[in-house]
Amino acid sequence: MGQTAVNFRMDDELKERFVEVCHDMGLNASTAFTIFAKTVVRENGIPFPVSADSFFSDNNLLAIRRAKERLDAGDGVTKRFSELEALAK
Repeated sequence: MGQTAVNFRMDDELKERFVEVCHDMGLNASTAFTIFAKTVVRENGIPFPVSADSFFSDNNLLAIRRAKERLDAGDGVTKRFSELEALAK
């Protein structure tokens, strides 16, 4: 089975920390990514939970938009997060 090079970009600091952790486990970055890729193929998916930041949920963005509209209209009342969520409903 042949091998191919895979190139991608990541933040310098993230790479340094990743390489350090791999080194502490007795691996190099290439081996760690190969383990990850084999696990993705075997499990037919990412082998850990991946979720979006709830800050960017539709309800939260709508509540922020409505709060901004109220502020722009001169209604400068501050709200708790739970109150903003209620505005989106």
